[in-house]
Amino acid sequence: MSKRHKKLEVNQRCQPDTGSSPGAIYLDERSLEPRITLHNISAASYSTQVIPSLSEVLPLVNDTDKIIWIDIKGFKSIPMFELLQQEFGINKLTLEDITRTHERPKFEEFANYAFATSRMLIFNAERELENTQVSFILIGNALITFQENYEDCIQPVRERLKAGKGNIRIGGASYIMYAIMDVVIDTYIEILGSWADELDTLEDRLMEKPERSIMYDTQMIKRHLISIRRVAWPEKDKLNDIIRSDSPFIQDQTKLFIKDAYDHCIQAIDLIDSLKEISISNIDMYLSMISIRMNEIMKVLTIISSIFIPLTFIAGIYGMNFARQDPITGKTMPMNMPELYAPYGYLYAVALMILIAVVQLIYFKKKGWFK
Repeated sequence: MSKRHKKLEVNQRCQPDTGSSPGAIYLDERSLEPRITLHNISAASYSTQVIPSLSEVLPLVNDTDKIIWIDIKGFKSIPMFELLQQEFGINKLTLEDITRTHERPKFEEFANYAFATSRMLIFNAERELENTQVSFILIGNALITFQENYEDCIQPVRERLKAGKGNIRIGGASYIMYAIMDVVIDTYIEILGSWADELDTLEDRLMEKPERSIMYDTQMIKRHLISIRRVAWPEKDKLNDIIRSDSPFIQDQTKLFIKDAYDHCIQAIDLIDSLKEISISNIDMYLSMISIRMNEIMKVLTIISSIFIPLTFIAGIYGMNFARQDPITGKTMPMNMPELYAPYGYLYAVALMILIAVVQLIYFKKKGWFK
């Protein structure tokens, strides 16, 4: 390692301080120890080996007989990033973008390499969606990928390399980068497909019986859709930048396949918009059904109140007990409820109340209130 290079500035937190120097490496305290896997690729053979240090692959970078893919998982190694800067010639701003792990998908061209990032979506053991970054460096005949965690969704690329079918072994390092990006986009579509099925199930449950949990589940999917949309749109722009790029590290044949990945990304974006509309529709439908149900309840209560209001009025009138005769003098007092001592007055009052209630029920039925 050359001694004339300065040490990299390192920040042990994953988020930079305001106004911090650009190009600083950000290593979280929870960073994992790096696992470096070397993939040796040729038309006739494919092999992998775990290597302890990047220094072992330096002689292979300019070897045109084979394609190499260096897969790095875990960032807890300052010497590894110093080696990338000093021996591989990687710009410190690129190293900062790799370690900050919250970059939007993008593509950048440099004199001696090309750099790109993608956002990888995977479900963890608790079925929670994790949004992680995968970074790519194309240099010579080598592809270097960086991931913060050990888990990923690009196992299909390794399986294709092992099978050796198609262009995966002969398309060059840029083709392998395309293959990984294509798997990432296909994962978007696969996740969106699972959410589409879940939204259909929620809609069926909503038709049968609206429950509060349906709205919560739909809202959660809607939030995930917003998250995936934030990564799908810049992914599309990044692929478009690669297609239009004149970088010597991207073969023309690879650009044809990247156009196909670009179409898949547009398909994913269209699906995101459709599912977002469905989720909004489900939430609106739930609220409408709850509102209709509340209106039905209020309608029943209104009918009951309308029936009892006149009955209560009659009971209130005859409950005032203004006597017809003065109990002391025996004098008759005019206009003081002559019905109070009428024979069968109670029966007449009850009959009147029943008659009023029946008339109201007939009227409400003709108006269609009971439909």
